Amino acid sequence: MLKRQPMSIGVFPGTAGFFLLPPIENADTFMPSLLQGFLPEPCPKEWQFFLSAIEGEPVERVNELLPDTKEGHFNRFILFPEKRNYKKAESMLDGDLKLLLDAVAWRLNFKQDPPHFQDDTADEIKAFILATHAYDAFQKRDWTKGIQLLEGAAQTVKEISPIFSARLLSEAAATKQSLGFIDQRLIDLYKTALTLTERSKFEDMRAELTFQLGTAYQELADGNKTYYLEAIKCYNKALKVYRKENAPENYAIIHMNLALSYLAMPPNEYNYHLKNAMAIQSLREALRYLDQEKHTELWCSATINLANALQYAKSSHIEDNLWEAVALYEDVLKVRKKETDPHGYARLIANQGTALSHLGAFSSAVPKLTEAKQIFEELRDEESKKVVEDMLLEIKKKKEELSKQ
Repeated sequence: MLKRQPMSIGVFPGTAGFFLLPPIENADTFMPSLLQGFLPEPCPKEWQFFLSAIEGEPVERVNELLPDTKEGHFNRFILFPEKRNYKKAESMLDGDLKLLLDAVAWRLNFKQDPPHFQDDTADEIKAFILATHAYDAFQKRDWTKGIQLLEGAAQTVKEISPIFSARLLSEAAATKQSLGFIDQRLIDLYKTALTLTERSKFEDMRAELTFQLGTAYQELADGNKTYYLEAIKCYNKALKVYRKENAPENYAIIHMNLALSYLAMPPNEYNYHLKNAMAIQSLREALRYLDQEKHTELWCSATINLANALQYAKSSHIEDNLWEAVALYEDVLKVRKKETDPHGYARLIANQGTALSHLGAFSSAVPKLTEAKQIFEELRDEESKKVVEDMLLEIKKKKEELSKQ
């Protein structure tokens, strides 16, 4: 028997998340698992185009499999957003599906304004339209309204399409975070989205949400040890999915954040050296998979943080650590120039000078520190200037003590 139009709008990533599924016999028996990301096996022949899109086949192949129905013409407009395809789909659709077409058309710049739903509009389409109005609000820089609309859309489909709801919540949370709205509400959004994905097939989605939750904890921490520990827990969980073999860039970025959480965590007499050692381990791992040219800023950040951590690592090879730190700073100085980033350059040579002074290489340390002091003075960074002045004064005292021996 035929039931209402099966809806997987917003569930799958990419093009497939926009596709309409034609009604088939007993579709309602497939829908609960389909809405968690599991395709029926075998896949009904009427849905072969959908399977083809999910598996990443060329759009030409997906197009070949589209049926000559209203759903097929809607989906053809998604694949090839051209005026003639829009007009053909428009001539075949009415009611909820016409609203959905107009919402998609707005997203593809075919309509000036997004449509408005009716009281009896299906919840999945209602949520899609609410999300469209959210993106319209973002274009108008009304961030608060946009976030509220996304959260409202997520609530609309929370019971019937949990993955669609989770994707909407994830967008709302990511937007909040990018705008610097870091609070407990942000944590709750990510947690709710994660809960909604628990039974789904989308392992990568859960890993991404877990990583983002970790960054939210890390940004909110501000010295709170519990939040840093929660961030570390999230990063370690995400690393079970983002492995060096299948996602080297994500793997490296997570290790970077893991290291920064360890370094920022308030120390005590028991954990100071352990957390420093853990940070060094993660930074070394990140640098194995960061390309200096492709990920220049990330590579610089990881290299500098590793050098800084090595300076203060408790080890039986303190001198080796310090020389490695000096060499790492030198590597970054080949990329980070005084002309383009005077502040970053000054911090680099100040750190390098400090490491050299710890090695007793005063003749090399003093010129570095003196140059850093001059740049900080020019930039009116009195705090950094004072730190360098204190180091220069300490070197002067050490040299005087040595001359008396």
